[in-house]
Amino acid sequence: MDTPVINVAVFGAAGRMGRQVCDAVQRADGMRVVARIDVDDDPKAALAAGASVAVDFTNPDVVLANLEFCVGNGIHAVVGTSGFTPDRVARVQGWLAEHPSTGVLVAPNFSLGAVLMMKFAAQAAPLFESVEIIELHHPDKADAPSGTAQRTAELVAEARARAGSAAFPDATAHDADHHRGGTVQGVPVHSVRLCGLVAHQEVLLGAPGETLTIRHDSLDRVSFMPGVVLGVRRVAQHPGLTVGLEHYLDEHE
Repeated sequence: MDTPVINVAVFGAAGRMGRQVCDAVQRADGMRVVARIDVDDDPKAALAAGASVAVDFTNPDVVLANLEFCVGNGIHAVVGTSGFTPDRVARVQGWLAEHPSTGVLVAPNFSLGAVLMMKFAAQAAPLFESVEIIELHHPDKADAPSGTAQRTAELVAEARARAGSAAFPDATAHDADHHRGGTVQGVPVHSVRLCGLVAHQEVLLGAPGETLTIRHDSLDRVSFMPGVVLGVRRVAQHPGLTVGLEHYLDEHE
């Protein structure tokens, strides 16, 4: 028996990531783009086209409305749009509670290398006294820190809490202009916005006499596409909300 084709709607289809997603889905076995939705387009086009999965690469201002529509109509969603605060996550979970068979994947990063970078950083974090994160992106990025840096810091903080690690040593007493950057769950995070960059991150770990740097570079947006395709294939098998592609990657491996 032939495997059913996955009908995919792409929200943000005219954007840089959206165009890449449309091309990747069209090239992938067993799936096709049936609706390309962008600014001022009616999201009902996804329903009319028979989409079973939606991919959203829009912006933080509209992603929740798109998700509410998809969940309410039983369309699984794969989301690469950033800006998912705990409050926003709770709202999505509330919608999914009323539609328990629908799956939503929210991934801070769809690059398989970036997912591994986050995993390795969490493994190493309890073994070093100091951990800081530097994320570097193109200047058109609207949010700081990046979703990847946010998620990395959360994983680092969780790993250190489980291990009972001490607080980071830092004698800084005067930093009125925030030259030391910000923090996420106590982990220092620094954001760079520079022409010529795409998406890059370093996790710096230090202990007496040594340092370790874990760095990932996305040099082209095509690097995100294998993860997006994997998400489209798997999301229907994971009802409810999943945060982080690493959960699908472990299954894939």
